[in-house]
Amino acid sequence: MDRLDAMHLFVRVAELGSFSAVAQQLGVARSVVTRQIAALEAHLGAKLMARSTRRLTLTSAGTAYLEKCRVILNLVEAAETGIAEERQTPRGSIRLSVPLSFGLKRLAPLLLEFSNQYPEVALDMDFSDRRSNLIEEGLDLSIRITRRLGSNDVARRIGSSRLLVLASLDYLSRHGEPQHPQELIHHECLGYTSGGSAQIWQFSVDGELTTIQVRSRLHANNGEVLTEAAAQGLGITLQPDFVADDYLRNGRVRAILGNFPVAELGIYVLLPGNRQVPHRVRVLMDYLADHLNA
Repeated sequence: MDRLDAMHLFVRVAELGSFSAVAQQLGVARSVVTRQIAALEAHLGAKLMARSTRRLTLTSAGTAYLEKCRVILNLVEAAETGIAEERQTPRGSIRLSVPLSFGLKRLAPLLLEFSNQYPEVALDMDFSDRRSNLIEEGLDLSIRITRRLGSNDVARRIGSSRLLVLASLDYLSRHGEPQHPQELIHHECLGYTSGGSAQIWQFSVDGELTTIQVRSRLHANNGEVLTEAAAQGLGITLQPDFVADDYLRNGRVRAILGNFPVAELGIYVLLPGNRQVPHRVRVLMDYLADHLNA
């Protein structure tokens, strides 16, 4: 193993705090990682890590070495990125996590087009609505749709999504169509949640943000399920346009309360905050932003 490979391995182990986790990411036995770190310590003549049954911790020498490794590896990455940019040929692998419904409906076609356009870039795509830990999972980026980001998120906004209030004609004929957001408290609403907590929907009323706590008998953490429930007349749901479009197009639901806009959602690329953004990742971000905004 050469010096840069050893640095890469050490940084991974330090960030994950586990030989086993790194071994699993690399697809090798834990003993291989352990031996390589031991060889690095022998070469440096210093103990970098203190082992315990639960987690690895860095020694003072290990902490100092980690900072220097990150600087060196970022410089190497920057140098290689500069060469790649001059060649204008993105290459290498990109591991990314994307939300399930949006990923399947909007991103999958774009990612496949990107793969065709840049055959030297390998994409490893995870379709999931859970929030990923980019550093621990070794991801290059994740795409998330939200109103607000965390204070520590490193992100770039690449698009937006409208939220629509949806109901079937059958439901509206039986229960009446609400003409104002306040009337939703008298209706059966279908709530997007991962827990089952109270549902809060927000509307712009006379230029001011108004919060409505709706009643939800049926909850799910998937918009497709809730929109299908609305199409079957089970209630009213609030969904992003990429979920609603097909149902609106075939007339299974209609959009209501159109005079009271709901704050749009931002579509963001989240990046790990501990390393330089590779050229191939920047090219992918630009590609997605151009196509989503178009």
